Amino acid sequence: MSDAIDQGHVDMSIDAKGIATIEFGHPLSNSLPGKILQKLAQTIESLGSNDQVKVIVLKSAGERAFCAGASFDELISIKDLETGKVFFSGFANVINACRKCPKLIIGRVQGKAVGGGVGVASAVDYCLATKFADVKLSELAVGIGPFVVGPAVERKLGASAMSQLAINATEWRSASWAMDNGLYANIFDTVEEMDEEVSKLASKLANSNPEAMRLLKQVFWKGTEDWDNLLVERAAMSGELVLSDFTVNAINAFKKK
Repeated sequence: MSDAIDQGHVDMSIDAKGIATIEFGHPLSNSLPGKILQKLAQTIESLGSNDQVKVIVLKSAGERAFCAGASFDELISIKDLETGKVFFSGFANVINACRKCPKLIIGRVQGKAVGGGVGVASAVDYCLATKFADVKLSELAVGIGPFVVGPAVERKLGASAMSQLAINATEWRSASWAMDNGLYANIFDTVEEMDEEVSKLASKLANSNPEAMRLLKQVFWKGTEDWDNLLVERAAMSGELVLSDFTVNAINAFKKK
């Protein structure tokens, strides 16, 4: 179990144009243990304050899965409220880092996104995906709820679509559905076509006025100023639920599938 919690990576590079690329990865379908969440938030914050950086591309490793959300191995190891709150605050910190970053962030979603992965896709400023990038908020199916990612998902998709995902927690929604509801700006048949568009947009933004982009981002995120507190409160809700017998049993059953 501890092996899975300790695995994974966050890599970062900056090219000559000022395009920064962040890649996260984990052997278990790019799930997100606490250490990876912490490094991801720190990397976004660091690039946000780096004058060399004009725009950020956020992506994950591999081909099949964008992000499987919370690490089940870590969830099952949580034995007290404070540990649970700290773990779920990891997702809050990533979302808030994206929100407060003065640089525009382009999301690149090559495959399925679950739970926290949908939250990450919702927290970027402009998201491109392949036709394989189906989405699911599976939290209720394991006895918790999408409390931390909920505000980001609702902001991007609206309350109706977000509640459909949250309530029907075992059903995948297609990438087309996600695009129609505002999560993705466009979807592509192949990774190559998506990457070409990501590169084209990032290059355009790298040549745009940094101050105009910073102000534009403030406009986009107006009304979310309370999220530093709100998402931590939501993390405490999830942290409490994850301790229940219901959730422990549900996660163990889920892991056996």
